[in-house]
Order: sequence, then structure tokens, then C-alpha cells
Amino acid sequence: MTKAIVAIGGGNIKTRGTAAIDREIIWLSRKKNPKLLFIPTASSDSEVYWSHIREYFGKFLKCKTDVLFLIKEQPSREQIRSKISAADIIYVGGGNTLMMMRIWRRLGVDKLLISAYEKGTVLSGISAGSICWFDSGHSDSMSFYNPRKWKYVKVKGLGLINGTHCPHYNSMTLGIPRRKHFRQMIRKTGGVGIAIENNCAIEFIDGRFYKVISSKSYSRAYRVYKSGGEVVAEQIRQQKKLAPIESLNRHPRPT
Repeated sequence: MTKAIVAIGGGNIKTRGTAAIDREIIWLSRKKNPKLLFIPTASSDSEVYWSHIREYFGKFLKCKTDVLFLIKEQPSREQIRSKISAADIIYVGGGNTLMMMRIWRRLGVDKLLISAYEKGTVLSGISAGSICWFDSGHSDSMSFYNPRKWKYVKVKGLGLINGTHCPHYNSMTLGIPRRKHFRQMIRKTGGVGIAIENNCAIEFIDGRFYKVISSKSYSRAYRVYKSGGEVVAEQIRQQKKLAPIESLNRHPRPT
């Protein structure tokens, strides 16, 4: 039984900008018309977002789509469990990562998603839906509370992938570049960051790094780490075979 995670740095499904990535997600399910469960917690259960998902994954990519509204519908624990266990693919939308993780932990969704992963459900998502699978992530969640005075923060994820993840690495929130602040975060906290640009994703299979998927030729993914007092961003290259996740997180030997 294959266990797969696809973490997408960003993109616009309305323009089908991540289609190459999303077709890979569907292929991983090994089903022609898989059941895809959309979880829009980070967007406060946006109906508009859900309508775009239905149109894109349902009509365009031929999935059987369903949605798990945790805020507006307040489903029971059994209803949540039933929807998650029935899915072949779970796709988590973008938005407020901090709020999403707090709600998930309060309702036990975090544990259910980890169980789904162990049973072979394909886990995927974009932005906040990418951060959630890592140990932690570089998040603009505070901008949702006070757009005039905020800063990027580190948010704890589910820990299925080692490292601190930065989505939208080549973009910015409210005029503040992610790339610059993420490098500052790594400089301060140490460790290794996994940065993914818009229209790019990293695929993990059975707990190992498998490949980088780019839906645009210029989109990249990077390891970001401290070396000799400097912060280095090293492009993640394709592998000829499955590599341990730790290969993305180890520091290179001094030369």
C-alpha cells in the first residue's frame, strides 16, 4: 500500500495553473474517477472556493468531489470520520493555517488525517494545505487578523514530513516578500526549510522524497539552511530513485 503526499507551493486552479500537479495527484490514487474530499477550513469554509473545486476537480478532472465544512456545518465526530475514511484523495485548501490547525486539533481531524495517510489515502493541498503536512510552516496567518500590522509566523503542522515549509516562496503577502522573511526565519531558528514556489510541488512516497513537479517551466523548490553563518537556498533536484525525506533535511558536509 503506497502512502503519498503532494505539497503544492501555490497556484490558481481557476486558470488551471496547477493542472500537471493535480493530474499527478489523481494518478496516485490509482483510480479513474477517485473520490476527492476538499477541506476548506483555512478559508473559513468558503462556498466560492468549494464551487471552484467542484468545477475544476469534478467537471474538468473527473473526480467525485465532496466537501468537509467544519465551521459552518459543525459536523459530528462520526460524520467527520466517515467523510475522511471514504476519500481516495484529500485536498486541503489555502488560507489561515493557524486557525485551521487549531480547529483540526480541537475536533480530532489531525489524528483522522494521519490515520487516513497510514491507510493509503493520497494527501495533498496548496499553501496552508501544503504547510499542514510538515513539522511546521512559514505562515501569513496573522495577516487575516490585522492586515495593517502583522508578521509571518511559524505554525506547527501534522509532522508527516520533516522540516519547516514555506509555500509561495517566489511571492509575497500584502507586499511583504516570503523569500526574504523565510531566510530570516531559518537564520534565526536553524534547521532546514523546504521552500516551494507557486506552480510547483514536491511529491513524497512512502515517507521518502520522490520528485519535484512543476506546472510551469520556471517553478522551483529549494532547501534553505544555514552554512558557515550564511543562509543558503539550494534547488532541489530530481532523484533517480526514492530518497529518504532526511536527504532534504540534512546539512551538506563542509568542503
